[in-house]
Amino acid sequence: MTQTIAVIRGDGIGPEIMDATLHVLDAMQLGLSYEDVDAGMVALEKHGDLLPKASLETIARYKVALKSPLTTPVGEGFSSINVALRRHFDLYANVRPAKSFPNTKSRFGEGVDLITVRENTEGAYIGEGQMVSEDGQIATLTQKITRKGSERIVRYAFELARQTGRKKVTVVHKANILKSTSGLFLKVAREVAQEYTDIQCNEMIVDNTCMQLVMRPEQFDIIVTTNLFGDIISDLCAGLVGGLGLAPGANIGKDAAIFEAVHGSAPDIAGKGIANPCALLLAAAQMLDHIGKADAATRLREAIVATLEAKDPALTPDLGGSGTTMSFAEAIAKRVAG
Repeated sequence: MTQTIAVIRGDGIGPEIMDATLHVLDAMQLGLSYEDVDAGMVALEKHGDLLPKASLETIARYKVALKSPLTTPVGEGFSSINVALRRHFDLYANVRPAKSFPNTKSRFGEGVDLITVRENTEGAYIGEGQMVSEDGQIATLTQKITRKGSERIVRYAFELARQTGRKKVTVVHKANILKSTSGLFLKVAREVAQEYTDIQCNEMIVDNTCMQLVMRPEQFDIIVTTNLFGDIISDLCAGLVGGLGLAPGANIGKDAAIFEAVHGSAPDIAGKGIANPCALLLAAAQMLDHIGKADAATRLREAIVATLEAKDPALTPDLGGSGTTMSFAEAIAKRVAG
């Protein structure tokens, strides 16, 4: 049975890494078809809108989208197209795995295998109630945390632990200082944790978490936290394993899910054919897990690892090869098809 995926090709290097990713998925013969969805600068040029209504309707129809990086122009449109998508579809769970890969430029060649689960729809990161005083001396914003938002993201983290065979969830907070907002998050997390006695629950203050991640990342399994803390921690974790070029992300809600490379559109190398497609390929693996093709997701991840382990000359320059975006994809496609 064919399943259609909404595809956002993105800006900058986005179309290049999307072509590479779809080449690999096609080689796997999974019965997937694709419908292109305009967003970002391409959409602005074609439709006069960064995020056209027709694009939102297509994503809603298929419920699953694969997204390359988008550029939000300064001074116009949305403050962030990504935030707009998350709000529109209520994509409350941002799921960012970080795993050691062989032969990469990272401080941890092995031992890192963790997932950051970040609340995606509320908190300081959303920027509600932003205001600057008339004299320009005082800036304020509203940070809002809800019981509903806290409960569903913590429950998602514990359910993910069960589904993936992980044994520990670390609740990251700043309740010692932010006693109302972070305090509510921690209180709700403790209540939810009592329902999952098979999963170890730890609590850790966010600043200590950052230090511990740098010193002993192997102690973490799943981290669950609020929006702003999760944004920072997930990038820190990407840095542990070689950078954003190896960092996929999933944005998951009740009725839709969008899977993405979390790095930027890199306009400085757009069109040169040297962009590393790994982040989007790994996001595609998350997508395959989501749509019930877990065996295919495992096969894709194993093919990526095998290509890195072989130090295949088809690798992109950032990974020590002399290849192109598409030659890297072709090397993975050969392994995943075999």
